[in-house]
Amino acid sequence: MYRVGFASLVHDHVWGELQHWKALPNVEIVAAGDVNEDLRERFRRETGVPNVYESWAAMLDAEGESLDIVQIAAENNVHAEIVESCAHRGIHCIIEKPMAATLEQARRMMASLASHGTRLMVNWPSAWQPPWQEMERRIVAGEIGDLRYFKYRSAHNGPREIGCDPHFVEWLYDAEKNGAGALMDYCGYGAVMASRLLGAPSRVTGLRGVLAKDYPLPDDNAIVTMQYPHALAVAEASWTQVTGYATNNPVAYGSTGALSVNTGDRTLLLLRPGQAPESIMPSTPVAPYRSGPEYFIHGLMTGAAFEGVCAPEVSLIAQEILEAGLRASDTGQTQFLPL
Repeated sequence: MYRVGFASLVHDHVWGELQHWKALPNVEIVAAGDVNEDLRERFRRETGVPNVYESWAAMLDAEGESLDIVQIAAENNVHAEIVESCAHRGIHCIIEKPMAATLEQARRMMASLASHGTRLMVNWPSAWQPPWQEMERRIVAGEIGDLRYFKYRSAHNGPREIGCDPHFVEWLYDAEKNGAGALMDYCGYGAVMASRLLGAPSRVTGLRGVLAKDYPLPDDNAIVTMQYPHALAVAEASWTQVTGYATNNPVAYGSTGALSVNTGDRTLLLLRPGQAPESIMPSTPVAPYRSGPEYFIHGLMTGAAFEGVCAPEVSLIAQEILEAGLRASDTGQTQFLPL
């Protein structure tokens, strides 16, 4: 039985992840820590767990000796401190995306893992979506040849406008806590997908700005571009998109074909020269690839390395891309990797 504690509850993804944890037969949810009484009370209601503390640090002090896993749902800039505190106690961690607020914090996390031998997984919700799983499998298998171009857009009308919890909104709009605005929140998806498929780019450019919102926030739209020896990649982010997606997303062009996801019915479109377009229904995910908690437990039970976008090494590359895009946007200068 794996004993799980929750370090902070201010990331809105935590409530969906809580249901995934509750569904696992070999998991016991034992504690949580957060500074907000309303979030602590919600955790009590949804779990029936009485051991809820006024901070994640207080939870670790009280429960750390008995915890196997900590689910981190904190502000991005707190991830490193929590991982370091857990690693020192021999506790494995799963964090909600992105890896951190800065590249320096992400590197601290990797160093902590190396020092203490604990495990870390970065949970990207897109990892469990059937269209991405199908697209990833086919690209990696070489079905469209060598990848030449990849683009992913992540967008909605803004955390406040779509009804995110005020505690979540507060830190998403704080450049220090989040790392940026929409750039950090949403360009991360395209950056980590490109990192999975292409590795680390040689140079990165970026643009960001407040294009529509009339209240203070770091940026509400951003684009990060990546150059590889034989490919280009684009990560787009928007907190001002008032409609669904107008085009297929993601999109990948290779040396022998192209793949994209139809954002309407979530099928894949496969194009090959001289052939009729092919519509592909994605396979239904099977265990242990149906949720972050399920995959994390599988990795601990088997000792298998975490793969794909959730691998910490892949998320570290994505963090470097995000930092380079941020620097490029703010300085107007292309950034050359490694930083």
